[in-house]
Amino acid sequence: MLDHLIKGATVVDGTGAPAYVADLGIRDGRIAVIAEPGQVTEEARRSEDASGLVLAPGFVDPHTHYDAQLFWDPYATPSLNHGVTTVAGGNCGFTLAPLNPARPEDADYTRRMMSKVEGMSLVALEEGAPWTWNSFGEYLDALDGRIAVNAGFMVGHCALRRYVMGADAVGGQPSAEQMEQMLELFHQAMDAGAWGLSTTQSSTHSDGDGAPVASRHALPAELLALSRAVGEHEGTQLEAIVAGCLDQFSDDEIDLFVEMSAAAGRPLNWNVLTIDAAVPERVPRQLVPSERARKAGGRIVALTMPILTPMNMSLGTFCALNLIPGWGEILGLPVDERIAKLRDPDVRAEMLRRADSREAGVFRRLAHFGRYVIGDTYSEANEGLTGRVVKDIAAERGQEPFECLVEICANDRLRTVLWPMPTDNDPDSWALRAETWQHEDVMLGGSDAGAHLDRMCGAPYTTRFLGDCLRGRKLVGLEQAVKMLTDDPAQLFGLRERGRIQEGWHADLVLFDPERIDAGKATLVHDLPGDSPRLDSKALGINAVWVNGVEAIRDDVVSGAVPGKVLRSGQDTRTVSTK
Repeated sequence: MLDHLIKGATVVDGTGAPAYVADLGIRDGRIAVIAEPGQVTEEARRSEDASGLVLAPGFVDPHTHYDAQLFWDPYATPSLNHGVTTVAGGNCGFTLAPLNPARPEDADYTRRMMSKVEGMSLVALEEGAPWTWNSFGEYLDALDGRIAVNAGFMVGHCALRRYVMGADAVGGQPSAEQMEQMLELFHQAMDAGAWGLSTTQSSTHSDGDGAPVASRHALPAELLALSRAVGEHEGTQLEAIVAGCLDQFSDDEIDLFVEMSAAAGRPLNWNVLTIDAAVPERVPRQLVPSERARKAGGRIVALTMPILTPMNMSLGTFCALNLIPGWGEILGLPVDERIAKLRDPDVRAEMLRRADSREAGVFRRLAHFGRYVIGDTYSEANEGLTGRVVKDIAAERGQEPFECLVEICANDRLRTVLWPMPTDNDPDSWALRAETWQHEDVMLGGSDAGAHLDRMCGAPYTTRFLGDCLRGRKLVGLEQAVKMLTDDPAQLFGLRERGRIQEGWHADLVLFDPERIDAGKATLVHDLPGDSPRLDSKALGINAVWVNGVEAIRDDVVSGAVPGKVLRSGQDTRTVSTK
């Protein structure tokens, strides 16, 4: 007997093949039968009419930070709401394991680092996760049987360094003995099912003490030794971040990526490729590593987002503005000192100069302060400003836009929420995106779901992209759009029997209304442990989501079931060779 029968759905199978109408039966977590409408004779415990609805494979998000959230939110919301059934975590060099049992204080260091570098609520990290593990395998075991999505995890380079080197991981170099210990620890993690190595060399990544995170101190020899270790295990990967990911790679960064992928014989993915017609030289430069890697026996994949993710900013809390060169020192001052500095015309002039300089890289996009929209305000002086554009307010007041913005924020003691309007929402940039998406080494992703929770909400990129493809710009056809969200990332990670609708494969499925599918506006909610805030977005037009054949979401409401699986390398992933 079938567990569930979906009748008359328009099946988009993930391969890019034309859609077709069929009945689909689920049994024991697998797709048991696909047949022409009315041809399934086996009885089913439950059935539903899906006429006019699209049935697609569950979406695969290749870059998330759900490492902690899954403990207090097994549904990985809002990703699951938006059709994501498999998430890749442990990215950017940051994981919650391994933790050295001889140094219990390392857990606190890790929490503070995750809070700083990934914008996670410290209270939620402290109260929402059990922190009962030491080894990476114990961390994976702690998630087994209690999650509603499928999840796989890389091992964070920072955690490896911290475990072996302690406080010396920041600023120090491992001895030969310590390097051997690090490799042994890494092999143990991959034997337990880790997907591979993630690391960061990005200048934007600092720990809770404000120091460069541990992996930023690693020399190429260390990174290559760990990369070679990745290649000794089945079904493994590399993920890496360097400073040039934000704008344009240096020659040394290109060399490093190519050498790491070739040494491992495994794909390396990085994020995020920002596509902007105003900077036409960026995309060709960022794809040089991919071209060189293929010649060297490696493969390098750039992740790029198919939507413009709205981000809120503030002069009062850590956000992307802090990452503009020279801004962090000022925005890190106590509030009264910060306001005094910001009100100084000479200081503002220097901040603007640096924000619009080449050294600011991709953050130059944030320097157009007249294009900011005022969000929530907290003082009588700012009453009525919510929703207004700064340049309009500045014109009324006879002020420069940045001066005007500073005064508004100062009235709220810097708590004002700011929404920068994107500068790359023009037809030429969208045309360039559509062209770039077709490159064999470019893949959709980079949502950062589970991180930067009060600043951005990238998780809904799946539904927003599909809505745009069906009823908006229509840059990609439906079948190709679904493939880009399902089979493409599944193939990159070597997921076994996931990413397509095919008889015998795992029943990770999304049923949606093509006339309605979209993402709602991002809104701030307080539903994290400790009443901490995060941005959330409702899924529109998603009828149901199944994970391993079990209904996990129906009409944007979670079912209470936890059918997800911790996906372990080798067992649930196959090797994707670059040779």
